[in-house]
Parts: sequence; C-alpha cells; structure tokens
Amino acid sequence: MVQLRLPPNSTIKKGKHFKSKIKDSSKVRNFYIYRYDPENDENPRFDHFEIDTSIYGKMVLDILIAIKDDIDPSLTFRRSCREGVCGSCSMNINGVNTLACTSHTDDYEGDIKIYPLPHMKVVKDLVPDMNNFYAQYESIQPWIKKKSASETTQENLQSIQDREKLDGLYECILCACCSTSCPSYWWNEEKYLGPATLLQAYRWLADSRDEATGERLDQLDDSFKLYRCHTIMNCTKSCPKGLNPAKAIANIKKMLVKREGV
Repeated sequence: MVQLRLPPNSTIKKGKHFKSKIKDSSKVRNFYIYRYDPENDENPRFDHFEIDTSIYGKMVLDILIAIKDDIDPSLTFRRSCREGVCGSCSMNINGVNTLACTSHTDDYEGDIKIYPLPHMKVVKDLVPDMNNFYAQYESIQPWIKKKSASETTQENLQSIQDREKLDGLYECILCACCSTSCPSYWWNEEKYLGPATLLQAYRWLADSRDEATGERLDQLDDSFKLYRCHTIMNCTKSCPKGLNPAKAIANIKKMLVKREGV
C-alpha cells in the first residue's frame, strides 16, 4: 500500500510561550505566530503570545510590532506604511491572505493564528520570498509604451472617460494576497503569471495612452501565462483593496478572442 507522508521537517511543532504585561485581563488575546529560520535545522514552530490589546493596540500589525519591540526581537516580518498602501505586511491571518495593518483584532473570534503567505518559500518567520513574483511583474513591462513621435514632445493626454477605465486596476499594491490564494498559481508559479501580474497587465492594455496593445497581447497569449486561470475566484475574494483580478483576466481573454475574430 502506498503511504503518502509529508517530509519530517514540514511538521509544525509547539513553540515558546510568552506573556505581555497585563492591564486588563478581559482584553488578553492569544496569538499563535509561525516561526521558521531556514539557516538552522529546526522544524517550523508556533510561538504562543498572550497579549493585552488594551495596551498594545487593536490592529494585528500593532501587535506584531509590540511583540518585536517588547517581547521577542527575533520576530521577523515586513511592514512600512501602516495604511494599507504599500502591501508590505501581507500575510495569512486565520486562513485568509490579508494585510496586517488593516486587520482589526476584533474582526477575529478566539485565537489568532498568523502565517506567512502560503505556497511561497519562507525567508524567515512571516517573510516570504517575493523574487519570482516581482520577476513576473517585471516581465509584463509595466510602463507606457509609445511608438509615435509625441512620446517626448508633448504630454500624454487622456480623457476623463478613458481615465475611468483604469479604476479598479491602478489601485493594486502588489501585496500578492490574490496570487498566493490561487490554486493555479500554487501548481504553476514558474509559468502562470498569477492574478496580481495579470491584473497589472490589463491595467496597461486598458490605458488609452499605451501604443503596444498587440505586443502585450502576443506576450500573454500563452497556455500557461494566462490560460492556467480556471476562474476559481479566490483572488477576488482575498484582495484587501476590493479589486477584481478575475474580471481583469477575463477581459484579457476577451481581447484575445476579439483579435482572433472568433
């Protein structure tokens, strides 16, 4: 009989237990945080932190900063703006990919479990390796391409109506919450561009100032880059900015069909 087992070092073990200073015991919440350092031979572990949210704040990122500052300075995570703009603090909280800075602890019942974004190599603790993700973004050449002489001689004007076509696209902060929630991306991350990159690709296809539509469509017309999308819709559900990557992907497919005259 075939026995399928996970590698021994994939088992998450019980970690350390920490308590913060407590001012109001009714405000104490349990946080379980994934810890992993690939430079040593230890298995990943879950560290348990009992935190008084009346002292340290109510946003998940506030709690992580407090833990690093006052309890365990070895905790590693990314953060920057604290306003849901930079996308740095994307992680998986209670099974949902989201931003720690916009996640309120009162939105979660019971214990709060925090992991790095799923199905990505872990650099350390809550920090995933984003190299492949950014390389894919770079591959779509995310800038305006002009072929006419007006490129350097005058401003690229755009009507109000054409500008409105970019709404729901330009707001993407490249947090990777959508791509790392997509099973197709889990299975084919080396070839499938993923929801975030494809949404960004459509952002330039929809821009009236860009003059490389044919070139961009040629690049995307690939059985893996684009058509690994099976419209599972996890991407749209998980986007912390309320965007719709699945719709953008569908619009790219429509453009290809229209070009072929099918």
